[in-house]
Amino acid sequence: MLNKILSFKVWLAAVLLAGASGAAYAAYPDQQPIRVVLPYSPGAASDIVMRVIQPFLAEELGQTIVLEYKSGAGGNIGSQYVARAEPDGYTLLLGATNNFVINQFLYKDMGYDPLKDLAPVTKVVDVPAFIYMNTQVPAKNFAEFKAYAHEHPGTLNYGTPGAGTTPALSGWMLSEAIGGKMVAVQYRGSGPGVQALLSNEIQVYIGGYGIAASYLSTGKIVPLAVAAQKRFEALPDVPTTHELGIGQAVVSNWWGLAAPAGTSPDIINTLNAAMQKVLANPEVEKKMTRLGFVVNPSSAEQFQQNLAKEAPYWQDVINKAGVKIN
Repeated sequence: MLNKILSFKVWLAAVLLAGASGAAYAAYPDQQPIRVVLPYSPGAASDIVMRVIQPFLAEELGQTIVLEYKSGAGGNIGSQYVARAEPDGYTLLLGATNNFVINQFLYKDMGYDPLKDLAPVTKVVDVPAFIYMNTQVPAKNFAEFKAYAHEHPGTLNYGTPGAGTTPALSGWMLSEAIGGKMVAVQYRGSGPGVQALLSNEIQVYIGGYGIAASYLSTGKIVPLAVAAQKRFEALPDVPTTHELGIGQAVVSNWWGLAAPAGTSPDIINTLNAAMQKVLANPEVEKKMTRLGFVVNPSSAEQFQQNLAKEAPYWQDVINKAGVKIN
């Protein structure tokens, strides 16, 4: 009799546990790993963001999360891979602004349409962009930098991590806004670009907090402004581009999560709910802030609407800048 009671209690506990976690597991009937494709190389921002999220998301979903690197062609190789994957929720993309709303206007044929072939899950983080200046430029603040650039057109160089990236397009827009006719110098990633800024090979670089934070104490570079609605917590004395009246001249990057088009609403909702919980975790938010990211989740619908609004904006910028990659 005692064994029957114990057996019933074990069965009841299992039923209750299954019921409590059913909402999280309903969309994932088996335990095969969920692969999150990162369209850039290890150590890039996507890698940093997902390594913070990975253990928390795995725990929330009750699934193993595997990171898969598929870099190349400005992120198109990894993005196309996800767009063509089975829409079963086991292959996801953590992509940047370029992968969702810029590259389709830079490349003649990417082999997929990000607005049609990807199903948005949620925006994940914003990456506030700073305007960094080498301190050999005779300017102490943005106003003096603007005046110097305007009075010496064509003498300042700005670096970019690659043609058509948000820093590259922002550099072009900044040059137009201040009338400086700055010269673009392309580098293979932000690392070489920051090193060039430190050596005064270039005088301006636009990028996130994380890429330059460790060099600010050298006195060789200084942040003039940050493209954000409010000042960045780690650098409270740096004004925003909105405060300086150039709010549209520099645009920050962001990262978002997507699945292949055709993924069921149940899976999208499950992933969105899990990400909302993960990104609301104070530990995750603290880590992201320290690394230069601002947690900014959204509903799947909001994310999709934002993509539809941003795409024509970037198409117009690219047409005016005259940038084409192939």
